[in-house]
Amino acid sequence: MIEIEYIVRDRRGVERLRTADKKAAEAYDRILENAERLADWLRAGSVLPSLPDDDLETLTVHLARHAREVELILKGKPVESEPDPVVSEPTPRVTPLKATH
Repeated sequence: MIEIEYIVRDRRGVERLRTADKKAAEAYDRILENAERLADWLRAGSVLPSLPDDDLETLTVHLARHAREVELILKGKPVESEPDPVVSEPTPRVTPLKATH
């Protein structure tokens, strides 16, 4: 039996997701990349300078995961009540891993 598994790592090389679903892996990778860019932007602008890195990561991953809703809010439009299925919580086949420090 041949089994393909996709592993998503953050920029530090920490494994964040392991799944057999390529689309889920690619979607989660995009979320992580966007969250990392958001974190860099917030740190460069000295926004919340005393916020611990773990809390900043939680915040930016949440914002990246809900990018469409954030965009609607910034445009002054009502937020849709249903989450986007592409960036919703991983399905049972996807196992998110917590980073260890």
